[in-house]
Amino acid sequence: MAVAALALTACGSDKVDSGKADVSSELCGKNLAFLGALTTDPGALGQNMVGGIELALKEFNDKHPKCQVGLKKFDSQGSGDNAPKLADEIVSDDSIFGLVGPGFSGESLATGKTFFKAGLPSISPSATNVTITQQGWTTWHRVIGNDDAQGKADAAYLTGTAGASKVFVVDDGQDYGKGLAGTVQEALGDALAGAGRIAVGQTDMSDIVVKVKSLHADAVFFGGFYPEAGTLVKALRAGGFKGTFMSGDGSEDPNFVKAAGAEAAEGAVLSAPAGPPPDGFGASGLYATQAYDATTIFLAALEDGASTPDEINSFIGSYTGEGVSGPLAVGPDGDITQSTIYAYFVKNGELDVANPQAIS
Repeated sequence: MAVAALALTACGSDKVDSGKADVSSELCGKNLAFLGALTTDPGALGQNMVGGIELALKEFNDKHPKCQVGLKKFDSQGSGDNAPKLADEIVSDDSIFGLVGPGFSGESLATGKTFFKAGLPSISPSATNVTITQQGWTTWHRVIGNDDAQGKADAAYLTGTAGASKVFVVDDGQDYGKGLAGTVQEALGDALAGAGRIAVGQTDMSDIVVKVKSLHADAVFFGGFYPEAGTLVKALRAGGFKGTFMSGDGSEDPNFVKAAGAEAAEGAVLSAPAGPPPDGFGASGLYATQAYDATTIFLAALEDGASTPDEINSFIGSYTGEGVSGPLAVGPDGDITQSTIYAYFVKNGELDVANPQAIS
């Protein structure tokens, strides 16, 4: 197995180091690509990822002045409709030897076949839909736990730690949101009180509020992103709901509090298959560490002498190491073999991103 030395230092330096003063590779002077949201509401998450990628590249390029690797960024705005055209641009660019991304599940499902046919290796830092790795796309990998692991942990938290006996589950109808919510529903068993769906951009949540109250639900789980999560919990609190509100990593962002208002957001629980970065890490925000680790794997492949897509793909599939986001090993289906799910909490009007609780 390919083993990379990933020494965790306070400033994030020396994490990519094969012991070589420089690297001689056909890939020197070429680029990695990032595909994901850089603008619109999900853009903050994509910017976090880019921060992690750029940190890893800077460290590598500083160590290897004769072998520079660049980054080309493609803004999908988080849309599965926009992503296929960008995927075509990526695979037609001979300077790109690997993809960090796609950032979201919908765009992963919309583009995976294109990247697979082109043979372009990819590592997603954040796409969690379970079905992506069931498509047979052997070039697609991720370094984050999937919705199956997260959804089961969320359901266990709600019925265990939160003590809920009647949980109402809502999703936004997108691949990520309905995938995560679906796992939660199944894992809740008899504790599932009911389920509903809202649309992206929806502002009137009165139907959901009525259903939650009529079923006497003592907890609500939402699968989707922070704009709708904030709007939903604000409406629930205004309607008198006093139970636990929980959502997943699509909502684990300080902007959730802004969307909901500090009073309505107080006490909300937001889970994520990602812990906070180590002290002194040079990038911030959810998925920054996973993006850093994904980039590190590509760079380790280059250092190891891989120069073709098949060689890089083989390297990824046999890689094991300790990354800043946790243990790194990708199984034969492209899923990471070990992950921890964390719960983050809104306290005193702010999302506490530094002190999550491990719930799996």
